[in-house]
Amino acid sequence: MLRRNRLHSLALATATVAAALTAAPLLTAAPAAAAPAKYADDFNGDGYRDLASAAPYTPVGGKTDAGAVVVNYGSANGISATRRTVITQNTAGIPGAAEQGDRFGTSLTSGDLNRDGYADLVIGAKGENAEAGAVVIVWGGSSGLAGGQVVPDPAPSAHDEYGMSLAVGDFGGDGRADLAVGSTGSDVWIHKGGFTKASGAASRSELATDLQPGNSLYGAQSLAAGDVNGDGIDDLVISGNEAETYEDGTFVYLGSATGPTRQTFLRNGAWELAAVGDLNGDGYADVVTSTYGDDGVTSIGGSVNAYLGSADGVRTRPQATITQDTPGVPGSDEEGDYFGNALSIADINGDGYADLAVGALHEDVGTAKIAGAVTVLRGSATGLTTTGAQSFTQNTAGVPGTAESADRFGASVRLSDLNGDGRADLSAAADGENHPAGAIYSLRGAASGVTTTKAVSFGPAAVGLPSGYLRLGQVMLR
Repeated sequence: MLRRNRLHSLALATATVAAALTAAPLLTAAPAAAAPAKYADDFNGDGYRDLASAAPYTPVGGKTDAGAVVVNYGSANGISATRRTVITQNTAGIPGAAEQGDRFGTSLTSGDLNRDGYADLVIGAKGENAEAGAVVIVWGGSSGLAGGQVVPDPAPSAHDEYGMSLAVGDFGGDGRADLAVGSTGSDVWIHKGGFTKASGAASRSELATDLQPGNSLYGAQSLAAGDVNGDGIDDLVISGNEAETYEDGTFVYLGSATGPTRQTFLRNGAWELAAVGDLNGDGYADVVTSTYGDDGVTSIGGSVNAYLGSADGVRTRPQATITQDTPGVPGSDEEGDYFGNALSIADINGDGYADLAVGALHEDVGTAKIAGAVTVLRGSATGLTTTGAQSFTQNTAGVPGTAESADRFGASVRLSDLNGDGRADLSAAADGENHPAGAIYSLRGAASGVTTTKAVSFGPAAVGLPSGYLRLGQVMLR
């Protein structure tokens, strides 16, 4: 309990504000409030999106598995190893201290929580205090990320691994970014927008879900945000197990002025992961889920399901179900591929339709076992399609390195425009590279799709991390 109490005390101290009342001339105008950040992942406000990747097993101050997060800042040339910030719990201004097993960085999300024009990074450490979990906000600014604040756990006795899943969105429609935090419990906590560096969230409320609570295999396995019904209010997508039926699937909660309310539960066996984006360009965000194992029906190596958004919310029948045996998809459906272990949605070729990146970290490449692959599927006017599908491994021409056993290329993926050309770039991690230090790869988006021209790759040493068992890139910003 000592660790939890220390974090709680830090949060209370942060929330204490001294106010002084002074008279002011009647005609003195209040300073204009800064506009919210244009991008939810532009931490230094330079107009380029940035990439955050975690190495949750990094030793810090002699403490094993303490965890670190690396932020690479975007530019006209994309990302590089040199333009970076490395954050641990021993970094000056970050609450708490690095301890063995904290696994700082096991979840990541971002958004301009305090509306100062700079995106902020939210970091989960689900191993904090013997699996109690913790969440920290790191504030954005003109020089990048610096300083932080604890997000207190409102119900520490109701769950473990607080911060196991995170999402930022305006779930109340008031123009302010809210933070949703999941755990092993059935409760998801919404920390309401109006954050300040002095006092944190404006308020918080519990979203009592129909999730099955329990250990790390239950609760809110993942959270994602997007406007699936086009009403201008973000909706919350939760992956997990339904308590009533014990079925795995995806919950959709529609945002409203009174908070998120349940729209539907998609019974699809996809208990761990979902991504949100507009695949068919109709103005409604769509939901893609993955079942990245043998579901006994569709695949033995993994599948993805696309559900289209509409004015009434997410349609409950998939627009597409795709495996590696689907015509047009490179490769084949093989047991243990884990096709769908990572998902990300954004428009790669600038045609107005969001595309999907799919990790398959256990894909064999030649004789290299569990080398990993990433498949890119295109959006279209009808939704997700296999037309023009692409596949990338470390043996693909132009991709740095060589596919080796246990590299796990595709352990995480992210589509985001890191060089400001209007096309999303593909970032992918091989968290087992160099047994298993990990590595980050960045491939550029183009009108033809993802290209390996000017591909970038770097490992822990290039970003100032130590050698050893780090798993750099096991988690990327969602």
